[in-house]
Amino acid sequence: MIRVGMVSLGCPKNQVDAERMLYLLRNDGYELVSDAALSDVVIINTCGFIESAKQEAIENILEFCTLKKEGRIKSVIVTGCLSERYKDEVLKEIPEVDAVVGIGSNEQICDIIREVCRGKSITSYGNKESLCFDEKRIISTPGSFAFIKIAEGCDNCCTYCAIPSIRGRYRSRRIEDIVKEAEGIAKQGFTELVVVAQDTTRYGEDIYGEYKLSELLGRLCRIDGLKWIRTLYMYPERITDELIETIAAEEKLVNYLDIPIQHCNSQVLKKMNRIGDKQSLVNLIKRIRRKIPDVILRTTLITGFPGETDEQFEELCEFVNEVRFERLGCFAYSKEEETAAAEFPDQVDEEVKKRRCEIIYDTQLRISDGFNQSLLGNELEVVVEGFDRYAGCFFGRSSMDAPDIDGKVFFTSEDKLSLGEYVMVRINDVLDYDLIGEKI
Repeated sequence: MIRVGMVSLGCPKNQVDAERMLYLLRNDGYELVSDAALSDVVIINTCGFIESAKQEAIENILEFCTLKKEGRIKSVIVTGCLSERYKDEVLKEIPEVDAVVGIGSNEQICDIIREVCRGKSITSYGNKESLCFDEKRIISTPGSFAFIKIAEGCDNCCTYCAIPSIRGRYRSRRIEDIVKEAEGIAKQGFTELVVVAQDTTRYGEDIYGEYKLSELLGRLCRIDGLKWIRTLYMYPERITDELIETIAAEEKLVNYLDIPIQHCNSQVLKKMNRIGDKQSLVNLIKRIRRKIPDVILRTTLITGFPGETDEQFEELCEFVNEVRFERLGCFAYSKEEETAAAEFPDQVDEEVKKRRCEIIYDTQLRISDGFNQSLLGNELEVVVEGFDRYAGCFFGRSSMDAPDIDGKVFFTSEDKLSLGEYVMVRINDVLDYDLIGEKI
């Protein structure tokens, strides 16, 4: 029996693709191993979105090619966004790789492994828009949560982003199919559902002629066994009053909105092919906070976009201080080939981009610390995710924190606890972005 290991990098959407391949492999008789270094064949499911993600992918590929050279594994297969984006370049630059598989060929992964084990070198690039949405997959996320992908691809064509060329046009799944998959996830014992797509707020427009995220979320809330439902990647211009009211009304929908705005200056946003300005974003956030008073808002920003002036960056800093997002991520602009922004004049110096990013993070650290300090003495419901033997305490997340993105809650307990159990924790201290408390 051939042992296969999977290393999946990048976003949750990519992880769902990896989980589908794992199902196909197990169903075809392959032995799946959790430690890829102990496999015969390793699949590296890559991200190719920005430079740092590409470097991480290449480092992983080279690491396993070294293990192959040492005779510890037999074959290395590269899948995901990097292989779809760079196709034959991967084999050209790293000839030790045995197969390069585009996202449209994921369904052929079992046959590809058979060919590789016969000594063949494979490149396979099926139609990227044929990427399978079948609900059959092996959920690999630890603990109590699972991702569910409601759409694939993107039509937004932001000038800094290569996703449309990598993943193709936006394609929604049918509501009935998503609900069926979510019911299966709940029956497996997962209690938190994390809804993902490149743009979740666009969901349904292509097949129903209108936005259907609100209706979909309402249907998901009817599923027994689910406790928390969280939605990521909401574009601000498509956050409707109906969607806000649905989140406010439905108990299972956690009061957490992830809104990647990238910037607030109207000129920068226009060059990004994004909509809006500082005032429209402030108005949206005020509307959300008015309807959902205890909402947790997360965003993502880009510093050093081509042409960003000191004044425009200052406006962004003022915006961050004014709005006071509870959660915020920031990236220095990454110049990506085959994107419109890569050809823009007035590219910002690398050191300036990074310094501006650091300033945003320093600002946000103060904001986050202030928010966390306000939670001292409060009691939060926390899902148990593990035990830290070095710290001698349990850790988990409250509904305010998305898995693998936000902070943790570390807490002591005199009781023996199980993974996935929900407990009440009194917050006694703060450590950077994390909270510290005790089970009550």
